[in-house]
Amino acid sequence: MAAVLVISLSLFLIAVFFFLGVGSQSALKYFETRPQLIIYLKDEAKLQDIEMLQAKIQATGKVKEINYVSKEDALKLYKELFKDKPLLLEMVTANILPASLEISPHELSSVKDLAEELKKESIVEDFDYEEDVVSSLTEFVSALRKIGLGIAVFLLIISVLTVLVVLGMKISQRKTEIEILKLLGASSSYIRLPLYLEGIFYGLTSAFISWGLSYLAILYSTPFLINFLNGVPLFPVPVIFMLEVLGGLIVLGTIVGFLGSYFAVLRSARTMR
Repeated sequence: MAAVLVISLSLFLIAVFFFLGVGSQSALKYFETRPQLIIYLKDEAKLQDIEMLQAKIQATGKVKEINYVSKEDALKLYKELFKDKPLLLEMVTANILPASLEISPHELSSVKDLAEELKKESIVEDFDYEEDVVSSLTEFVSALRKIGLGIAVFLLIISVLTVLVVLGMKISQRKTEIEILKLLGASSSYIRLPLYLEGIFYGLTSAFISWGLSYLAILYSTPFLINFLNGVPLFPVPVIFMLEVLGGLIVLGTIVGFLGSYFAVLRSARTMR
C-alpha cells in the first residue's frame, strides 16, 4: 500500500505538470495565431486613407496578414462577446465603436517597431498589442518545462527507492523461504520473477489510480477553467488525449515498478543465489 500510494502521488503530480505544460503550449499557439497588433482608426478616416495605410504597412515587409474590421463588424464581435449580458448591448451601436486594422507580424519582435511607426499616422486613434502576453507566456512555458522535468525526475527516483525498500524488506522476511526453494532446485529466475511482477503490479495499479484522479480533477475544474480562460479553446479535453496520457502513465509506472524490483533483487543478490 505504501509503494502504491507513493507511486500514485508521484505519477499524479507528473500528470498535473504535463497537463499544465500542454495547456500552456496550446494557449501560446492560440495567442500566436491571433493578431498581435490592433490599430483603432479615427471616425473621420476615409476608405481611401485606410487602403493607403494598409499598403504602407505591407510595404514594411514585417507583416504576415492585415484584416480590416469595420464598425459594423466590430458591433457583431461585440454582440458575440457579450451575448450573455444583455444590459451591455442595449446602448451600443456601430457608430460608437471604432473601425480597426488587425495585424499579424512575421516576428513578435517587430510589433513595437510597427506600433511606433503607426503612431505617427493621422488616421490612427489608438493601438493595442499583445506582445507582452505572448512573451510572458513563452517564458512561463519554458520555465514550466524545466521545473516539471526536474520535479518528475525527483519523484520517479523517490518512487523507485520506495519500491526498492518495500521489496527489499519482503526479500529479507522471506529469506528462509527462498533458501528452501533453492534447496528444492528452484532457479534464480524462478525466484526473481514474482518480485519483478510484483513491482510492475505496483506501477500499473498506481498508473490507473493517478490517471483516474487526474481525469476527475480535469472534469471537475473544466467549467471554472472555461470561464477563466475566456475563449482560449482548450476544453473539453478529448478522450483520445486522455487515453494517450493513460498509456504514458502505464509505461512510466511499469518502468518505475520494474526498476525498483530490479534494484531490490540486485541489492539482495546473495540471498537470491
